[in-house]
Amino acid sequence: MSIAPPLLEAQGLEAGYGASQVLFGIDLAIRAGEVVTLLGRNGMGKSTTIKTLIGALTLRKGIVRFGGQETQRLKADAVARLGVAIVPEGRQCFPNLTVREHLVAFADNRSGLRDAWDLQRLYKLFPRLKERENNMGNQLSGGEQQMLAIARALSTNPRLLILDEATEGLAPVIREEIWNCLRQLREAGQTILVVDKYIDRLLGLADRHVVLERGRVVWTGDSAALNADRSVWQNYLGV
Repeated sequence: MSIAPPLLEAQGLEAGYGASQVLFGIDLAIRAGEVVTLLGRNGMGKSTTIKTLIGALTLRKGIVRFGGQETQRLKADAVARLGVAIVPEGRQCFPNLTVREHLVAFADNRSGLRDAWDLQRLYKLFPRLKERENNMGNQLSGGEQQMLAIARALSTNPRLLILDEATEGLAPVIREEIWNCLRQLREAGQTILVVDKYIDRLLGLADRHVVLERGRVVWTGDSAALNADRSVWQNYLGV
């Protein structure tokens, strides 16, 4: 039986800022329906990897394919139109748009999904956003802004959802709501790439993990393997 090619595939990614090189030959593959993590200490290249995948940072070397199409020369808006959505670190909600305006302005279903993310379905996922429907972005708490950032990304009905530190700086009760949301998305078959520091929670969510150290992939494996290999935690994931 033939195996379908990855939805996202990156080979030999090299990138950096000015004279500084950050990534040194990153390889990464995500199949449709998988949840994959990028792990590593701060400053190891996780956010830079994401920027190269979405077209926000020009590659110095390497290939990125999404849905079988090479995307490394495409701008970020063109990559997004192919079905990639990001929940950025820092949320980046618009202060002068209401919750409803955020979700309507970015809504699209380019892939023609039968069970598309519309306003009603987004409000069911995040009832608090329904309650705050007419509030401006700057009138929301940090947790509400994070919910809005996720809902805004989902409103585009992406084939791949990328989350960069989606639980960072949130109160424990709100963080739990975000984890519950991600579990529901996984069960619905959403393909996800996630960066987060709460590894214990990721073990129960993700299919596979990719660990970075100084811009290089130093370990890959499933949750059972990562849970069992505490040397990885000690060498690459500890503070």
